This record gives sequence, C-alpha cells and structure tokens, in this order.
Amino acid sequence: MSTTPRLVEITPANLDAALGVRVRPDQEHLVEPVVQSLAEAYVHPGVAWPRLIMDGERAVGFLMAFLDIDWKGDGSGTDIRSGLWRLNIAADEQGKGYGRFAVESVAAEIRRRGGDRVHVTWHPGPDGPEPFYLGLGFRTTGETSGGQTVGVLETAGPKSTTAEPTAPESTAPEPTGSEPTAAELSGPESTAAESTGSESSG
Repeated sequence: MSTTPRLVEITPANLDAALGVRVRPDQEHLVEPVVQSLAEAYVHPGVAWPRLIMDGERAVGFLMAFLDIDWKGDGSGTDIRSGLWRLNIAADEQGKGYGRFAVESVAAEIRRRGGDRVHVTWHPGPDGPEPFYLGLGFRTTGETSGGQTVGVLETAGPKSTTAEPTAPESTAPEPTGSEPTAAELSGPESTAAESTGSESSG
C-alpha cells in the first residue's frame, strides 16, 4: 500500500537500494545510472545533493540536485544557478507521482536555501521528458547545454528556513572550488520519470 513518499540521505544502510533503482531499458539513454550520480556527488560535495526517494520501505527513485553552481563556468559568479541534476524513477514505479514529488522536493530545498528558480536540462526529441517538465510549469529558456534543452521553474510561496523533515541540514554546503559547470551538468542526465508525458500526482 502506498504511503507518503519521502527523501532520505544515501547511507551505507541504503546504498544497495539506491544502486538498485533502474529506469526502463528504453530510457537508459536519457539518464545516467545512480552509481554514476553518486560518483559525481563524491567529487562535487559542495554542490551535489543526492537523495533516495522512499515510499514506505520501497526505494522508488533517486534524485540529485545541484546547488549554487557557476553556470557559465568563467569564475565571474554572474550566473549562479541551482536545480535538478538527475532524476531516476524505478521502471515499475513510474506514473505514480514520484517524479512530481521529486521536482517539488528539490524546489522546496532550493527555496529553503534562499533560491527562487529551479533549473533543469533534458534530452530533446519525442522520447524525451519535455512534456513532463512543461506540465509541471517549467518554461524553456532558449538556451541549450551540451545539446540539451534548458528549462526553468519559478518557485512559488514564501521562502522557508525549515529543513526537510527527513534529512535536516542546517546550512548550505560550502563551495569546494571544483563545482561542476553547465557543460558538466549536461549529458544524458535529465530524467526518466515519465518520458512520454506528464506524471500524475496520484
């Protein structure tokens, strides 16, 4: 029976469950596997925010946000962005609202940290997740990054100082000096939540 989904930090106790999250075979070219995301989180600890999506005792998906990166990568700091870096919804858990929950959770975390926009890139084309993102209120920016479409969502509601209930963090992590650029964030990494249309919230 489905319960309320929640985010949890990746720990030694749930690592195998996280690595076991796999999208449908026809979606594998759209998103990197969880193991790659965790490796990237390891080398970008200041900006990567990986979380396992749980429903009850089931691992139903994985997400990773990026926080406060220098989008242009030129060191000027004139275009700092946060957003959704990776989203993998397990093949047999798609269409149940977990993708929507993931996006809303990332938006809430960015808002908690003082941000007001969520950025994402996605694989263009008929098999990509553009309908899913547009259905959630993202708009295209007219930019591309590594051949992917760039979208942005304006976060709504007042900014909160309350940490997420399942994995509290008091402050944003300190930059490490090795933050990924927009080019490093691009690639087959957007989402495999619903590649053929909007995901329902039910």
